[in-house]
This record gives sequence, structure tokens and C-alpha cells, in this order.
Amino acid sequence: MTGIEQIMRAAPVIPVIVIEDLARARPLAEALVAGGLPALEVTLRTPVALEAIRAMKEVPGAIVGAGTVVNTEQFEQVMDAGAEFIVSPGLTERLADPIIASGVPYLPGIANSADIMRGLDLGLTHFKFFPAEANGGLKALKMLAAPFYQCRFCPTGGISEANAAEWLAFDPILCVGGSWVCIGAPQEVEAKARAASSLKR
Repeated sequence: MTGIEQIMRAAPVIPVIVIEDLARARPLAEALVAGGLPALEVTLRTPVALEAIRAMKEVPGAIVGAGTVVNTEQFEQVMDAGAEFIVSPGLTERLADPIIASGVPYLPGIANSADIMRGLDLGLTHFKFFPAEANGGLKALKMLAAPFYQCRFCPTGGISEANAAEWLAFDPILCVGGSWVCIGAPQEVEAKARAASSLKR
């Protein structure tokens, strides 16, 4: 397996994390890992995201990645912060080339067949389908996956506790990304994580 496939197979759900308050970062990571979700995607949507990555990396068992990486400057910043994998909302060669060259596991976003073909040209076979529900949902991904049989996916965007199991039942999907597991106090988060980690693929 490739590095990104190992991360995608670590648990059925990758929490998509937005940290506004840095003090919440480590307790949230501890609760998610304790509940069985070790791969954590910290999105670069807040001023404290880089510090949150550093804080979460101190949690034993956590595999901390950076999400919403959209340019090479951000890529350099998250690598300095110790990110163990990279997730981007889309796919451009300018961003993908240095990430691929670095060897860090990479999960780029795709929305259509042209995106997938661009990824295949770059040697990539694992993709984030984003935004999943807005792009036609599971029906659309099934149609996309058919000609690209070698590809595996992590749909993100509109995935919830209510529909995650349906997505995961489709074989080319190795995991889903979702934020619902991050909501609440640490005890609630751990309980949601435990339920999510038991979802069948």
C-alpha cells in the first residue's frame, strides 16, 4: 500500500477539523484518537491551524495531516509544523509537483473526470471527492469511479453520521471525511469517534 492508502485505511472516518481556539486542539485530538480515529485533518481555515497541528502531534497515536492546502507556501508551512499528510480541495500541478517530490502522503481533491485524469498523469490514484454531496453525491461518484477502476476515494463535504455508512458501502471508497465527529465536549467527541470507527467498509 502507498502511504496515503495506509492513512485512508487507518479508520473509516477522517475527522475534518477546524480549530478556532488553540486550547481545544490537544483535548480534541486525544478524544478522537481514544475513540479510534487516529488520522486527523487539520484545515488551514483559522489563524491557529499551524499551532494546532503542532499541539495535536504531541498526542500518542495521532496521525496529523493538514487540509485546505491550496498553494506551495502553505505546503512549506505545514511541513515545518510537522504535518504527516497533505489534503487539498483541488488538484493543480504547481501544488502537486513539490508535494509528490517530497514523498509526503498526498490526497488531492477532485470533482470530475478531468481532475482524475490530471491526477493519474501525475502518478496519483487516491483522491478526495469534494464537495461530495454538492457534486452529485454517491450516484455521481459511482459513475466517475467506473472508468477509473484503479482509483480509490475519500468523499468529503456533506458527509454526516446519517449517510456515512451508505458511502462506505461502495468498494472504491476507503474512508470518508467529516466534521460531525468533532462537535461537542471531549466525552461526546470520543463517543462519536467510537461509533464512527465501528462503521463497516
